[in-house]
Amino acid sequence: MSTRVEPYLNQNFRVEIDGIAASSFTEVSGLEAAIEVIEYREGSDPQNSVRKLPGLRKFTNITLKRGITHDTSLWNWMHSNLTGVLDRRNISIVLKDEKERDMLRWNLSNAWPCKWLGPTLNAECNDIAIETLELCYERLELVLSA
Repeated sequence: MSTRVEPYLNQNFRVEIDGIAASSFTEVSGLEAAIEVIEYREGSDPQNSVRKLPGLRKFTNITLKRGITHDTSLWNWMHSNLTGVLDRRNISIVLKDEKERDMLRWNLSNAWPCKWLGPTLNAECNDIAIETLELCYERLELVLSA
């Protein structure tokens, strides 16, 4: 009889960014990979059917959110790209188990910020001020840690 494997909780993760102390992210979203489908039909096909071929690989931009503090490293990275100095970095998103062991690691290659969103400020609430950084990247790899 096999042992039952429990799914990991989505709240226990960390983000690693080359050269930036990346901690305290409250949310990571948008991990997605897709392959474009190219439809092709041969003129001599007697069944008049369409063949489906793999096309370009695409990766959806990811979004990182964290409470804003005096640490301006994410803004500085974005600002560097805004001023024409393309600064690509490698990102790892690590999912941990309940014993804080690394279990899954998504590695994103050649990432750079394409959008930064500052906090929504409202004098009538007491929510944490959140900054949001959207990253585009060229390759996604999943590595099992355990």
